[in-house]
Amino acid sequence: MKSVKIKDKEFELFIQSNEIEKNIERIAHQINHDLAGKNPIFVAVLNGAFMFAGELMKKVSIPCEITFVRLASYQGTSSTEKVKEVLGLNESIEGRTVVIVEDIVDSGNTMVSLVDELGLQHPLEIKIATLLFKPDALKRDLKLDYVAMEIPSDFIVGYGLDYDGYGRNLNDIYKLKS
Repeated sequence: MKSVKIKDKEFELFIQSNEIEKNIERIAHQINHDLAGKNPIFVAVLNGAFMFAGELMKKVSIPCEITFVRLASYQGTSSTEKVKEVLGLNESIEGRTVVIVEDIVDSGNTMVSLVDELGLQHPLEIKIATLLFKPDALKRDLKLDYVAMEIPSDFIVGYGLDYDGYGRNLNDIYKLKS
């Protein structure tokens, strides 16, 4: 589809699924090389990263585990993006290589908070794999280890990303029409 309407907004095709999958395969190959022999645990952040995590894990061939977490943030009219709690992490990450699997990194606030929170559980190291990165929006000092694609600061939906809960199921990524 060249465009989609979600609720009250029009979106146009931005990144096709074959390009997404090619870039995920590239970073999976890098992960397989870098983390061979480390028995990493992948921590996928719900809801947005579910499609990315699923595709990535099909291509990661080293021994590993995966778990899923949700983040609870402070609420208000404008998000502080401060992680209050990591929900659902039942596995011990102490002494382990942790790979956070995130759908998109923009300001970096949420990722910095998550890294700090996971760090309290004494992992060996924490790496970050993100499907999308908006370098122009980054406000924090943050090292991203695996970036599938860099994009401009457009509002996007699809491939796990949503607009008010809708659009996550789209195979391609769409950007808001200007």
